[in-house]
Amino acid sequence: MAEKLTVFRIGQIVNTQGLKGEVRVYPYTDDIYRFDDLEYFYTEKSLNNKYEVERVRYKGNMVIMKIKDIDSIDLAERLKTKNMYIPREQSVELEEGEFFVADLIGLDVFTVDGKKIGVVKDVLQHAINDVYVVSSGEKEYLIPSVEKFVPTIDLDENKMIIDPIKGMLD
Repeated sequence: MAEKLTVFRIGQIVNTQGLKGEVRVYPYTDDIYRFDDLEYFYTEKSLNNKYEVERVRYKGNMVIMKIKDIDSIDLAERLKTKNMYIPREQSVELEEGEFFVADLIGLDVFTVDGKKIGVVKDVLQHAINDVYVVSSGEKEYLIPSVEKFVPTIDLDENKMIIDPIKGMLD
């Protein structure tokens, strides 16, 4: 819980890019241009591995990054599948309706009629939109992170309200 309060998960390194050790990043934010000001990131929640960012460019909804001291495709390959974290003090202020993944884990989940479903266990990345993994202890539900199904997220109240269609929770 202490780590949740001090770091944000901002993206995942999904592939290498080119021969010079660039990496392709899937960002966990709708505003990918926030990576412009990224000075460094960590790959572990324990903050043991600090990586300095030399250059950032964009290709569609992906971020291509050149990382200091990562100067070959072999070194870049070692970062593949790693999650990227930044300290809270390095992050920019969130806009209304915007959330970092770390702040969503652990939210209590209720239907619009007040029935408790469970707790947000994880957030999975999908090509179209993220998917919330909600655990009731006995079952896990996958809820698309679109306003139609998740009309309310209230971090102050530590809850998420969902509006499932028929059969979504079966």
